[in-house]
Amino acid sequence: MKKTLQVNNQLESAKKVLLAESRALQTLADLLGSSFEQAIQLILQVKGRVVVTGMGKSGLVGKKISATFSSTGTPSFFLHPGEASHGDLGMVTKDDILLALSNSGLTMELSDVIAYSRRHGIPLISITQGEKSPLAEESDCTLILPNLPEACPNGLAPTTSTTMMIALGDAIAVALLEAKSFSKEDFKVFHPGGKLGSRLRRARDIMHRGDKLPLVSNAMVMADALLVMTSKSFGCLGVVDEENRLIGIVTDGDLRRHMSKNLVEKTVSSVMTPAPKTIKEETLLEEALHLMEGKITVLFVVDNHNKPLGLIHVHDILRVGLV
Repeated sequence: MKKTLQVNNQLESAKKVLLAESRALQTLADLLGSSFEQAIQLILQVKGRVVVTGMGKSGLVGKKISATFSSTGTPSFFLHPGEASHGDLGMVTKDDILLALSNSGLTMELSDVIAYSRRHGIPLISITQGEKSPLAEESDCTLILPNLPEACPNGLAPTTSTTMMIALGDAIAVALLEAKSFSKEDFKVFHPGGKLGSRLRRARDIMHRGDKLPLVSNAMVMADALLVMTSKSFGCLGVVDEENRLIGIVTDGDLRRHMSKNLVEKTVSSVMTPAPKTIKEETLLEEALHLMEGKITVLFVVDNHNKPLGLIHVHDILRVGLV
């Protein structure tokens, strides 16, 4: 009974945290206005990078915000305030813009970064609750976080404040993404690895082409067609007509269904499965995998006239890590 009571208490505590932070995000959304629009315009005008800085938990949030910027078309890097005071300020140029995070706006470690930005005319945007703080007063644009209690029962551990910071960073990144018309294709360029990159790849990125394609005419006898099928090693044949349009496919299943003593004497057209499923060059691998549905292992890639351009095998999709 005691253990059950402890679990229930922990669940209630967790729910209170999530509800407090969700309410904070709603308040933050309601307060967004002209300063947010000003921040977006300032960032869009710079030729260089968004240099994000912050100390402690704000710094950890800043690293995530900077990474999100970079992956969505806004070049960025994180500058540690302590290292900035010992030479790393040299990485910041007059073409850049600074985004400084501090819940209180009183973080002493940011003083050298602030002074450097003012001395060299580098735009400074801040995210803080300290509306009258030195950081806010020295910034070209200040995004004020609502002064709400932390979700921590002692009101001390950065919880609500860091949640608002990271969400506001996401809001800035997405607003910039939309302003720049950053597309899925652009996103793929910055995410070539991992499952996310795989999901955004298209058939043209991995398809086999040219002489590798196992293509035969519909009038060819199976004796010759089987030699082509064996040499190409895809376990299938694409069947084309006189105008090189794909009209059918021969798979291992077709061979089993037509197995007889005179199989090698038959024409390809009498063995093939007509009108096979095909895809276009721009088809996402995710969609191609859906078409395979665990039953098809090969899809031909065709142009608008149904002429074969390539071929993808389920093993190709496995190699890029989609499944």
